[in-house]
Amino acid sequence: MNEATPAPARPYIGGQAVLEGVMMRAPQSFAVVVRRRDGSLLVRERPVVDERKGKAAWPLVRGVRSLVESLKLGSEALRFSAEQMERDLDAEAAAAGASALSASSLALRAGSALGLSLFALVTASDGEAASASAKDAKSRGPMGLMLVLMIGFLIALPQAVAAGVNGIFDLGLAPQSPLFQVITGGFKLAVVVTYLIVIRRVPEIRRVFQYHGAEHKTISTYEANEALTVANARAKTTLHPRCGTTFLVMVALVSILVFTAVGGLLPRLATGSAFLDNVIFFFEKLPFLPLIAAVTFEIQRLFARYCTRGPLRALLWPGFLVQKITTIEPDDDQLEVALASLRATLFRENGERPAAAEDVAFDSYDAILSAERLRAA
Repeated sequence: MNEATPAPARPYIGGQAVLEGVMMRAPQSFAVVVRRRDGSLLVRERPVVDERKGKAAWPLVRGVRSLVESLKLGSEALRFSAEQMERDLDAEAAAAGASALSASSLALRAGSALGLSLFALVTASDGEAASASAKDAKSRGPMGLMLVLMIGFLIALPQAVAAGVNGIFDLGLAPQSPLFQVITGGFKLAVVVTYLIVIRRVPEIRRVFQYHGAEHKTISTYEANEALTVANARAKTTLHPRCGTTFLVMVALVSILVFTAVGGLLPRLATGSAFLDNVIFFFEKLPFLPLIAAVTFEIQRLFARYCTRGPLRALLWPGFLVQKITTIEPDDDQLEVALASLRATLFRENGERPAAAEDVAFDSYDAILSAERLRAA
C-alpha cells in the first residue's frame, strides 16, 4: 500500500513530548507511543469526545477549554510514559541485583505536579481540544493541584520578586501601576526561561526536548500534506508556531497589557503595608487569568495562521527563541515514535477501523506499519 496522505480540510493535530515518547491528539482520538528500553514501541490509543460545538467553540471560550484539556491529556500521557520508564528501570535494577533505585529512577519519581504541568505546557503543540470522558472525574483532584502550583510558580512568584525589587530600590510603585506590571512580566519570563535552561541539563529532560523536536517535525510534515515518513520529517524545523512554549511567552506579554489596562480600574485598598497591598492585588488578578489564557490562545492562532511567512514572521521570533531551549534535534528513532503516535491518532480520526482497546506493544516501527496495512486492507 502506498503511503497515505492526509485528506484536505483536516483538523488541527496537537501533540506533546513525554518521557521516551510522544502524545498526539485530534478531535476524536488521543494516542501515546513510548519506546521501551528493549527497543519495542508501546501504543496507547483512545477515543475522546469532540466538544467543538456550540458555546465550547466560541472565541475566547475555546481558549480556556483548550488549556484545561491540554493539561488533562498531557498529564495523563506523562504519567503513562513515567510508568513505563519506571518499570524498565526497576527491571534493570532487579536484573543487576541492585538494592537501591538508580539515580534516574529517583529523579523520575521525584517529579512533582508542578513539573508535570509545566511539561504539559512547554512541550505541547495545540490542537483542537478534546475531552477524555473516561477519566474526567478521576483527574479533577490532580488537575486542581497542578493549577494551584502553576499559579504559584508563574503568577505569585514573579509578583513577589517584583515587589521585592520595588521595595529594595524604593521605587514606590503601586502594584496596579503599568511599570510594576512590566517588571512583573519581565520576571515571569525570567522564571520560565531560567527553569527551562536548568532542567535542559538533566539527561532525561534533554531527551524529552528531543522528542519535543520530533513532535514538531512530525506535525509540520502532516500540515505540509506530505507522506508521514522519517525522511520527510527529518527535513522539517523543530520550531512550531502553536507550541506551548510560545504560549507561555505570549501569556507573559499579554498579562502585562491586560493588568496594565485593568489595574487602574480595580479597587485600591490602602492597608499601609506593601505586603498586604500585593496580596490583595494578587487575588484581584486571579479572575482575569482565564481571560489572559483565552486572549493569548486567539492571538497565537492568528499568528500561526497569518504570520508564518513574510515580515510578519518576526512576531513569532520571541516564542521561537525560547523554543530553541525546549526543542532539540531528534534522531531517527525518536522521529519514528512521533510518526507512530500520529499514525495511531489518524487511524481513528480518518474513520477507519479503530485500534485495539488495550495498550499494544510492537517490536519495531516497521511492525506498526505492517499492522496498519493489515487493518486497512
